Amino acid sequence: MIERRPFDRLGGADHGWLKARHHFSFASYHDPKNMGWGALRVWNDDEIAPRSGFPPHPHADMEIITYVRDGAITHQDSLGNQGRTEAGDVQVMSAGSGIRHAEYNLEAETTRIFQIWIEPKSRGGAPTWGAKPFPKGARAGKFVTLASGLPGDDDALPIRTDARVAGATLKAGETTEYPLGPGRHAYLVPAAGAVEVNGVRLDTRDGAAIRDEAVLRVTALEDAEVVLVDAP
Repeated sequence: MIERRPFDRLGGADHGWLKARHHFSFASYHDPKNMGWGALRVWNDDEIAPRSGFPPHPHADMEIITYVRDGAITHQDSLGNQGRTEAGDVQVMSAGSGIRHAEYNLEAETTRIFQIWIEPKSRGGAPTWGAKPFPKGARAGKFVTLASGLPGDDDALPIRTDARVAGATLKAGETTEYPLGPGRHAYLVPAAGAVEVNGVRLDTRDGAAIRDEAVLRVTALEDAEVVLVDAP
């Protein structure tokens, strides 16, 4: 089962400094039939104006993954962590028992991110934050794990849930595959370009909610950058 979620039909908001599209219910966009996909609770497609950003605010009991598509995001939190994550790279915040953080675009250009929230396996625990560069060359033609709580994904940023966030860059005409286990929920979005997933076309920033597919066969119709969440 593959359900295409066209970008132009997503919920959203325009705050001037922030233009957001929501793949699932979030903030003022509420659809009781679209509250998440398995343990995946939020996938926001955010455009943040230069010299602006999210001021300090709290979170608890959520795994929050930020995938930077363009520009860079600068993180600050109540643990004293600070860091700048650039396009193609990833940061993870395990909110645990509670943390306050801010995310700023300090650049002279618009920053574009995917903000992904996945429910943790258990509540509480010490909050943590981490970031890591993932060279796009390593993702050429295949999926590379960016963040994971699954066994064996030792090179990925850790998250406290039985889920995986993966990315791939594909040249036009290239195909790669991703095995999806029984009972798993996948959500796939092309950050750039257009792809076919098991014959279903997805254009840039469309979403695909997927289940009951043993293998995902992703073919680039044009040069593409793809982000995938595999969740229980």
